[in-house]
Amino acid sequence: MEPQSVSRQLAEFAARLQPADVPAAALADTGRAVLDWLGSALAGALEGPALKAREVVRTLGASDDATVFAGPRSSAAGAALANGVATHILELDDVHKGSTLHAAAPVIPAALAVAEREHASGEAFLLAVTLGYEAALRVGEAVNPSHYAFWHPTGTAATFGAAVAAGSLLGLDAHQMLDALGSAGTQAAGLWEFNADGAMSKALHPGKAAMNGVLAADLARHGFTGATRILEGERGFFRATTTGYDASRVTDALGTRWKVSENCYKLHACCGHTHSAIDVSIDHRSDQGWDDVDALTALESVEVETYAPGLEIVKARNPATPYQAKFSLAYCVAVALLEGRVGLEQFSDDRFTTNGVAHREIAALLPRIHVRPTDELTSRYPAEWGTRITFVGRDGSRHVRASAFPRGNPENPVSTALLADKLRGLVAPRYDAETAERAIEAVHGLSQLNDMALAFANLAPDPRAPQMATHG
Repeated sequence: MEPQSVSRQLAEFAARLQPADVPAAALADTGRAVLDWLGSALAGALEGPALKAREVVRTLGASDDATVFAGPRSSAAGAALANGVATHILELDDVHKGSTLHAAAPVIPAALAVAEREHASGEAFLLAVTLGYEAALRVGEAVNPSHYAFWHPTGTAATFGAAVAAGSLLGLDAHQMLDALGSAGTQAAGLWEFNADGAMSKALHPGKAAMNGVLAADLARHGFTGATRILEGERGFFRATTTGYDASRVTDALGTRWKVSENCYKLHACCGHTHSAIDVSIDHRSDQGWDDVDALTALESVEVETYAPGLEIVKARNPATPYQAKFSLAYCVAVALLEGRVGLEQFSDDRFTTNGVAHREIAALLPRIHVRPTDELTSRYPAEWGTRITFVGRDGSRHVRASAFPRGNPENPVSTALLADKLRGLVAPRYDAETAERAIEAVHGLSQLNDMALAFANLAPDPRAPQMATHG
């Protein structure tokens, strides 16, 4: 007998699951994910790419179904797009090692938009987010790591998660959920070629995944059919986007091991593939007691070893823009050693010119930083995102440090209180301290909320709304 379709098994699981079926610890982890997401979404909403996305969303039709942070309300699909783009811009949203996927940016905006439109409860919203993480991360694991060579899983695999989250809130049955997966998969996209130009497409990927997930679920509710074997079919997602896949990863321990509890939280404002090296560099700087430019005078060279798939994304040597710098392992290590932190201020426009890094001390240290992949670290990826760094001093000293897991990973965890502080650091300077505290309180109260339309609706309103109302 042919084994049951993994697409169908995933759809049936998502359609039948109830809040009581999810352990309290997993739901608490979902709350942590939402808390972490909200800081990035609110702060990112004020960035240029988010503003451009909102202008386009405004042209898609008049509707006030759902909240768009710092913008006018929109349709559920439009809000999912706008908030999904906003979340991913600052490179501080969450990530999952096994799938190399940022789940919050596509899944939570899709869930929020539909939950608001349908006036769902906070409990239903948290269940939908939990399920969205399950689908996105499991599909991502099934195709990783070969998928990652060309495809950005946050735009591809996460489309399934957004559809499942939206479908859960719509109460889709198993057949409808399967249709939603089919329609989601046929829309799944996101190519890495944008990185060659430093284009804005990376933030578009989760926004479009969120939007496509909402569209797929809405179509399924109205009887629009989709491929029933969209994952494992002869012309399905697995075969089309990988050179090798493991379909069993989709259903392995489904319902007993919760993917949201494997979530990783980012403490540095750059690509996650740089984070282990940043942590090691900051620790070394601290242990040496360095301050200001001490690293520049103390170091002869810095030999950074890492894993090959990650290095392909962060191999820029002399970035010419803040965006390129977020994907430069050498730049991030240099900043960590010289300044002891890699926050948003380390990627300000004035640090770069068209010829590369303009910041004098960073530019001087960059040629001494040598990065290479090793077979050993590559073989451990994606279970580990490891690094080994040899710091060679001008006095002839050699210090070797290694890390398999960045801070914020489950193996190297951070507290919920720290995630709240992270939100404050992102939101308070851009809005005000009161908005940051209201955001934190709103997340903490989700499980008791009867109507998600009340959760975040007035948190970051459209700044143009009063003027628009006056002219109306």
